[in-house]
Amino acid sequence: MVVLALSEDWCLSSPQHPQLNLPCKMPLDNYSVLLEAGLIDDPYQQCNESKVQWVAKADWCLSHEFELELAQLDNDFIELKLSRLDTVVDVYINQHKLASCDNMFRLWRFDIKPWLKEGRNQLQLYFHRADVAAQQRAEKLPFVVPSSMGNNQVPFMNSLRKTQCHAGWDWGICLMVSGVYQTPQICFNQQARLLATQVEQHWSETGVTLQLTAEHDLNCQQDIQFQFGEHSIVVTAEPASTISQASIHIADPQLWWPAGYGEQVLHCFAVTLGEQRIEKKVGLRKLQLNTQADSLGSAMTVMINDVAITAKGANWIPMDAMPQRQSVARYQQLLGDAKAASMNMLRVWGGGQYESDVFYQLCDELGLMVWQDMMFACSLYPSTDDFVANVELELRDQICRLRDYSCIVLWCGDNEVIGAINWYPESKQNRERYVVNYDRLNRAIQKVVQACDPSRVFWPSSPCNGELDYGDAWHDDNKGDMHFWDVWHSGKSFSAYQQIKPRFCSEFGYQSWPSLAEVKTFVAEEDWNISSPTFEYHQKNPSGNSIITEMFTRLFRFPANFEQMLYLSQVQQALAIKTACDYWRANSPWCRGMLYWQLNDNWPVSSWSSIEYSGRWKQLHYHARRFFAPQYASFVETEQGLQLHMLNDCRRDISMQCRLRWFDWQGQQLSDERLEWQLSADENALIWHCEAAELAKKREAGFFIAQWQSEAQELQNCWFSGPPKALAMAKAKVSFEFDAAQQSILLTSDKPAFFVHLEADAPGRFEDSSFTLLPNEVRKIRYLGDDYPQMAASLRVYHLTDSY
Repeated sequence: MVVLALSEDWCLSSPQHPQLNLPCKMPLDNYSVLLEAGLIDDPYQQCNESKVQWVAKADWCLSHEFELELAQLDNDFIELKLSRLDTVVDVYINQHKLASCDNMFRLWRFDIKPWLKEGRNQLQLYFHRADVAAQQRAEKLPFVVPSSMGNNQVPFMNSLRKTQCHAGWDWGICLMVSGVYQTPQICFNQQARLLATQVEQHWSETGVTLQLTAEHDLNCQQDIQFQFGEHSIVVTAEPASTISQASIHIADPQLWWPAGYGEQVLHCFAVTLGEQRIEKKVGLRKLQLNTQADSLGSAMTVMINDVAITAKGANWIPMDAMPQRQSVARYQQLLGDAKAASMNMLRVWGGGQYESDVFYQLCDELGLMVWQDMMFACSLYPSTDDFVANVELELRDQICRLRDYSCIVLWCGDNEVIGAINWYPESKQNRERYVVNYDRLNRAIQKVVQACDPSRVFWPSSPCNGELDYGDAWHDDNKGDMHFWDVWHSGKSFSAYQQIKPRFCSEFGYQSWPSLAEVKTFVAEEDWNISSPTFEYHQKNPSGNSIITEMFTRLFRFPANFEQMLYLSQVQQALAIKTACDYWRANSPWCRGMLYWQLNDNWPVSSWSSIEYSGRWKQLHYHARRFFAPQYASFVETEQGLQLHMLNDCRRDISMQCRLRWFDWQGQQLSDERLEWQLSADENALIWHCEAAELAKKREAGFFIAQWQSEAQELQNCWFSGPPKALAMAKAKVSFEFDAAQQSILLTSDKPAFFVHLEADAPGRFEDSSFTLLPNEVRKIRYLGDDYPQMAASLRVYHLTDSY
């Protein structure tokens, strides 16, 4: 088979703007092409979002010409392959209309041989306005199906199979992009086509039996070679079948494990049919989801190779609002940074997109499990025959594309759609109708999932308490997965995280503002104020700035200036998520999942992310590296006193040494204990306890700090008795000097310094940050980046008592 990639020499035009005729290349989105041509202002800068909305209010056309020789036309099959085609698009070959596409998530294949000719041929993709198409579909529905207008700026997005956050979200810019986000291909084949392959894993006490499948054209009648690792089998296709299979048994397989639990062994799998070959890398792992009932509810535990896994990570949104910028290098950086922060799971959120293959390939290699939502979020959705049929085709395409990735551990029907039934006036007034409407679509999703991939559990919605349970999963922590938003959205104190014990919390979060380094990239200096128009424009949650500022007054002494407000907002965010994860980890094995909202941003913005749009780590991400570590020391205060738990999230026994010290606020060491403990695999051990009466004498006098090693990392955790504003923290003086030879910074302090954070305008990150610096102890921090001189010239070192 010969593949012609149609990447170069495209032209973008618009019938509403006839003066535009822009050269471009694939993959692309129309906003990026216009920006590169200098025809729009950068939507991410200042308040430019409002200036570029005209782009979405036009139709767009992509045209490409290609040459074919007579010999190429003699092939039996000539196909056009289009994927990530966004969204309502008429496809033309040499002025012949091939199809009208209306689903961004389909994998389109068209037989184009009848309309090709020798010499010059033309391919045209005509993109209709998505907002108009969405409204037209909504108007045909038998009753109103409410959409998420609290997030979307464009109505009726729920009627269109397009990334929902393209129309804006409470962290996202509204850019109704159109384009093709994977290079189109023309495939020439002189024989039966090899269409798809699959590896099914059947586990038993004797090992794993692999059923290897090839899907091909009818009447193939050729030899098909299956290879898996060192195993090779050749079968001859049956004339009347489109499926050929082979079976391999492996008695002692090398296993794939999530990060922190073992190696990520991947085996080469290849299927060859004539000149056609499909290659994959597949990890062998036994997968189960334990939802067994227990004394207080039911478990929610991912089991890999019969081992209970504590899932630690975050929620993933599309990495850029302009999809043309979604590069392999950025996937590598973001996913690498997730693993560097001790994460082992990401949830691909249902308001975004089924990610590109490179995302799942990297997750396989890094040991990042994937909770995969289907692409429905926060709206109600139609259940008409046409809509359901379109969704079923989408799901078959995507599940068959993704099912051989070992990282995917669960298919989830949607994000918060069960809960959305209780949000809208129409559905609240006629709940029965909308529950039935929901169930029709959800059942159709379930049937496709179970038909295409019975190896994984289908979880109806996130959050939910299980199949056919439409209860309040936001507040029921005894079963299923939970979204806990009472701290951010309801204004409760951080201690509310310590009032629940979720089995699996798949969403919880707290916002911060961007760092000063990030702010410099999109806000002019004269607008460096949290109430300036530009800064407010980059805050998409209507109450966000007020919530952040109000919480300052509860926890901290009010910051001195704009720069310190940015810094303190990130301290506050880190403290919120750390409070939750410390407590929930200390309740292991009750809680088996913590996925905070959210890992990344899709433009520079105030948000819940732990990594800024530029890739810079917020303080939260540095803290996650510690509180998600395989071995972690967690303080828990109860009515009986203060406890220190040591957690061991791995499959082997470990000898742990933990140094526990008590300091007064001036930095005088008052006690020093060396705790040694033999931790079993997956153990939660209470290694130290201070009785309530003794704690009462100590609580105002100072703080505790625990220090230990995990995976060769030096880690620490501090305990304060109350909000920092009420504590007699001494004003610390932090000094630093540079060690250019070691690409490092040496830090010292005369008093205890808390949340000591390093920030620079240079790209890259630091080995550690947002930590406690003890007096008269030198802390050496390496800079992990490529521009040490720029880092050194722009380095800023923040700490808590310097913020007011």
